[in-house]
Amino acid sequence: MAFASCSCRRTSGMIRYESAAGVAYSVAELSGVRHVYAGAVPRQGTTLREQACDALNAIEAVMQAEGTQGSVVAQAVFMQNLEEAPACRQIMEEFYRDNLPATTYVPQPPCDGKLLTIEALAVGQGRGEATVERINPQTVATRHNNITWVHLADICPRTRATGVYDRSLSAFHLMNEELISRGYRFDQIVRTWLYLGDIVGPEGQLHRYMELNRARTDVFRSIRFGADRVSPNWNKPVYPASTGIGTEGRDVTMSALALVSQRDDVMLVPLENPQQTSAFDYAHQYGPESPKFSRAMVIAAGDFATTFISGTASITASETRHLDDVEAQTRQTLDNIAALVAEENFRDHGLAGLGVRLSDLALARVYVKRKEDYAKTRAVCEGRLGQLPTIYVIGDVCRPELLVEIEGIAFSHRGR
Repeated sequence: MAFASCSCRRTSGMIRYESAAGVAYSVAELSGVRHVYAGAVPRQGTTLREQACDALNAIEAVMQAEGTQGSVVAQAVFMQNLEEAPACRQIMEEFYRDNLPATTYVPQPPCDGKLLTIEALAVGQGRGEATVERINPQTVATRHNNITWVHLADICPRTRATGVYDRSLSAFHLMNEELISRGYRFDQIVRTWLYLGDIVGPEGQLHRYMELNRARTDVFRSIRFGADRVSPNWNKPVYPASTGIGTEGRDVTMSALALVSQRDDVMLVPLENPQQTSAFDYAHQYGPESPKFSRAMVIAAGDFATTFISGTASITASETRHLDDVEAQTRQTLDNIAALVAEENFRDHGLAGLGVRLSDLALARVYVKRKEDYAKTRAVCEGRLGQLPTIYVIGDVCRPELLVEIEGIAFSHRGR
């Protein structure tokens, strides 16, 4: 297969935006270590295997262009339905062999009608040194600059119970067991992804997302996230950044990212949005237990910062805005993210000089409730985000009236 040569589109802040093999991707150099984020949509093929191989070959071409071949450490594979997961898993194992990334298989159909699409992260050596430990298909640890990042993927419940609460508890407990077995701790988690089938469907007297939040609350109740890495001046609860989003099917799947470091200058800063009520402070009308997550989690290390932006929707204060208007909801969602990562908000959180703009994000993922809204949503996003590496998938959002949800990652450096 022939691929187009790599050509630079633009540079913003500390992010370089490129394209190769028809794949938009971004590159961030963090203290000499290269991070590459790519979103690969198949360009040819009619079967699942053909489309998967086309996307994987495109990702490989990107990594070759950036000198990070063999360094993909985490993936999310978005599929038409859950029944395709075994075939996707086999394809990934055959392609990557001993270099298999921590991969989550998510039954969220790509908006463009493809059978799958892949979001990949590679970490490779630039001027600095990075090592990758591939522990098992669910767990990969990367180490650089005296920081360890632990990627946990595809955590599924192991219980005969059928209720959302019990199955969510099982998945959280398995996540904890996997961390402990590798010498890590649950309180070191900084980011989670919670994928729930039929997320706003009924479950007893509640709907299913409320039951997931009840399980999350019970698990998080005794955990002190961040421990001594949060500023002593922070007087609010500390929870990981998170996305809770709907999928096809009925089950729950989770993935997470944990951070471990002995460096004194590595700090965690939960970021809240001045335009929104903190999710953990939502009133009881939104459920008996509020969603326990931060609007974003900033990992500040010296003059560098990595910001994990939680799933964000068209909500100000705690109310849904722009009912049944997907374009206005998309604009409001992007306004919320812009306010969250703005320099003024970073300064208010004690992080002066580390704020960013929407155009400085490294990656975005857009969940669209209704397939017919894809074109309108994409047009608004591209108008605000430019040609940022972005995945668009069909996924129900946690409130029935919400039509779109967006998450992302940002990098910043004082002085740039």
